[in-house]
Order: sequence, then structure tokens, then C-alpha cells
Amino acid sequence: MRTTHARLYAAWRRRSVSVHPVPGVPDLLEDSSGGESVMSYYVHSVPGRLRVKIPMVRCEPEAGREVVEIVENIRGVRHVEVNPVTGSVVVRYDPKWSRCEEILEVLQKHGYFDEQKVLPNDPLVENAAVKASRIIGKTLFGMAVEKAFEGSALSMLAAFI
Repeated sequence: MRTTHARLYAAWRRRSVSVHPVPGVPDLLEDSSGGESVMSYYVHSVPGRLRVKIPMVRCEPEAGREVVEIVENIRGVRHVEVNPVTGSVVVRYDPKWSRCEEILEVLQKHGYFDEQKVLPNDPLVENAAVKASRIIGKTLFGMAVEKAFEGSALSMLAAFI
């Protein structure tokens, strides 16, 4: 049986979308068919803890309260926390009594989750790695140029690079 993450990632890969880096955490997808930007869903889970970014909860306190009510009724759920500013829902549950797949199925049943719009971790990690490598590369290049021209008339020029 495939894990939820594998299923969700496979569903995401089948869609024709491209990920656009946005300052901070990228949460926008552009649908290549219509060019319309929509907020994506994000799922991260470890046994006993599930974080789901739900667009409908963002800036909608009433929707957040409804999600809490729905999820708290699932067997094994210990605590549900909603952040209406970000649309993030954190569920702490007993993995002996409940599974993240079950929680996601309940959210989907009530219209608060769409596995076809899940953004996997890969683009997030890739964007962070690319940004870090650029910063490190520029720093190392600057240090090398500075060292190469140290004590010469070109040291002033190196300072501007």
C-alpha cells in the first residue's frame, strides 16, 4: 500500500502545473491550462502529527472552527490547532487509533481538502537549496577575488565586485 505522501505526490505529478517560487514559502500554483493562480494544499506528517495547509481556512475563522469540530470527532485525535492567517491546521493524534490518511479522507469528504492540489515538499526544498547555493557561491567568489588581489592596486576594484 502506498503512503499518503506517495499517493499525493503522484497525483500532483500527473497534473500539468508549474511551481513558481514566491518570496517566503511558495504556495501558489499556476495551472498551465488557464493560467489562473490558486492556493495549493500542503501536507506534512509524522506519526502522531499532521499539518495541512487548507486554502478555505485562510482568513476564514468560521471555516477554521468547522474544521476543528470535524477533526476532533475522529477517533484518536488529541488536539487540533488552526492558524487562520496562514490556513495551517495542525492535528495531533494517537497513531494507534488513527492515521493521517483517515484524517485527510474526512477533510476531503467535508470539502476541506483536495488531494489533486497538493504541493509536495520537493519544490520547497529545491527552492531553498538553489537560493542557498547562490548565496554561498557569491560569497566564495567574493572571498577568492579579494584574496587574489590582496595588497595590489586592483584590490579596490575587487572590493566593488
